[in-house]
Amino acid sequence: MHLLLDTHVILWAATDPGRLSQDALHLIEAPENTLYFSAASIWEVVIKSGLDRPDFRVDAHLLRRGLIENGYAELPISSQHTLAVSHLPPLHKDPFDRLLVAQAEYEGFLLLTMDDMVARYPGPIRKI
Repeated sequence: MHLLLDTHVILWAATDPGRLSQDALHLIEAPENTLYFSAASIWEVVIKSGLDRPDFRVDAHLLRRGLIENGYAELPISSQHTLAVSHLPPLHKDPFDRLLVAQAEYEGFLLLTMDDMVARYPGPIRKI
């Protein structure tokens, strides 16, 4: 299964896996699953760490390198992904989360999230 991890799931998997549920750890560690991170998540980390958000205090360069070294595949942002955002209901205002939902839907990936608002979207989303 192709899994797209939302930004907080990526951050916790990389820096504090103890914060993840057993369900999340099982999905992330299952060898049959292919793990993806979105370029949007790296962008979000850059923006929010620059705003000195305490939950985004991580070097985005090291995060990206670590993800790739640990077998994650990078999902670039395409114009098809950005156009898919226009079809989403207005449930959530965060543009990064909306783009992740659109990417998962467009690619047919399962989006893993811990965000209650993101989990309200229809489509391939699983709250963990």
